[in-house]
Amino acid sequence: MIKFFKSEENKPTERLEAFEKGCWVDLVNPTDDEVEDVTALTGIPEEMLKAALDEEETARCEKDEGAFMCLLDTPTMTDTDDGDTYETIPISLIYNDKCVVTVSLRGNPVLGDFVSNRIKADTSKPMFFLLKFMMGNAKRFLSSLRQIDKKSLRVQAELHRSMKNKELIQMLELENSLVYFSTSLSANINVYNKMEKMPAIAGNEDYKDLYDDVLIETRQAVEMCNIYRDILSGTMDAYASVISNNLNVVMKLLAVITLIISIPTLIASLWGMNVAVPFGDTAWGFWVVIGICIVITALVSFWLIRSTASIKIKTAHTHRKRRRRD
Repeated sequence: MIKFFKSEENKPTERLEAFEKGCWVDLVNPTDDEVEDVTALTGIPEEMLKAALDEEETARCEKDEGAFMCLLDTPTMTDTDDGDTYETIPISLIYNDKCVVTVSLRGNPVLGDFVSNRIKADTSKPMFFLLKFMMGNAKRFLSSLRQIDKKSLRVQAELHRSMKNKELIQMLELENSLVYFSTSLSANINVYNKMEKMPAIAGNEDYKDLYDDVLIETRQAVEMCNIYRDILSGTMDAYASVISNNLNVVMKLLAVITLIISIPTLIASLWGMNVAVPFGDTAWGFWVVIGICIVITALVSFWLIRSTASIKIKTAHTHRKRRRRD
């Protein structure tokens, strides 16, 4: 899809019917024919226009045939049956002496803010347009990180009530999203560091101030992402330990039950053999065997319960000593 826009300083963005010099060309998941048309109109190489159409493309900036391209990673949210998922996709901003071109696989919320005039941008000033997008992109990362943190807290609240695979999978997806965000933000910062010495930024005080603000916002997003990722990773490890501990408790209980049940089973098996056994010829022999089973089972049960309680007391006493030392 191709759209043409134009805006000037202190004037709202307006949509154009055709290409004009100094306009903004927005390409969303373009076809090969659309890419060829834009190349013919703008003179920008097809390789630059198609760079952002590869989801695995890394962030970078390059210059070729009088056109400058800045390819960045931008956050996106996808609605699925299991809930919202967060990921990053590449978007390229290209400009030359004719126009500004943006290319992405999906519609971008920051560019949507340009169209709705929530962000003021002058399409006749490509570097100003680029810096404004970089600022909006950094804020979009911060907003997405806050949403991930809120969703993480909701999922943790559900896990406190009941351990379910669904919530654990959601936690894992959020952790994966933070990994994608961290990688993308680091790649974006590398691009920004390369742009610092560009004459268009270094020679303009207003652009330099805006560039510094972009760096501050992006670094804040990196720090937030690392903090949330560490917290979520620690939380996942804690829940894994809880699940493992619960499993150990269940297995221990099953082992105790199996041991207790094996005692009357063993005695009944011995007295059930086709040989002469004690009390075999008496009318009350059956009840004697039952009594023996009950007594031995009770003694073993008492010993197991006492041993378990003793272990718990020793463990608690050891923890108290460690706390006093600390």
